[in-house]
Amino acid sequence: MIRKLTTSATLAAVLALSACAGYQLGGVKPASLTQVKTIAVPMFANDTQHPRAGAMATSAVTNTLIQDGTYRITTLDQADAVLEGSLKRIEYRQIRGTRNDSLFPEELSNTVTLQWLLRDARDPTKILAQGSSQGTSQLFVSANLQTARNNALPEALERASEALVSILASGY
Repeated sequence: MIRKLTTSATLAAVLALSACAGYQLGGVKPASLTQVKTIAVPMFANDTQHPRAGAMATSAVTNTLIQDGTYRITTLDQADAVLEGSLKRIEYRQIRGTRNDSLFPEELSNTVTLQWLLRDARDPTKILAQGSSQGTSQLFVSANLQTARNNALPEALERASEALVSILASGY
């Protein structure tokens, strides 16, 4: 009886552990990007009126790619793919108005839109992936609105770059 119980327990343990047999550690890159190991990220274009926003977008995307670790950042001559992008829009929306005047904003949200394209470095006519990513942050209106907007922009760019890198690293 004890032997039968031990055999049953061993069989149950083997069956339970075999459910993990297909699991793999490592990346789950999209099929079209399996050969890409290194990416070059030239300066993003800035289609907005915000000064230095293209540099901030490039920095945010590069930092997010480094943190993710799926791809290595390298120079154009050593890259498997080139990530080209542009900051298309920065939109501000009122979240909350003041008590006495609902048209005077007290809190705003800013939404940035990044348009991007991943090209094969050896054949620039071959597009490996493309898309648009958005990121949002919130800011309180203070005496200096320009400073408040400048301080909120990096967070929105970071969120947009996280969405971009998520598509490149895992396909969604």
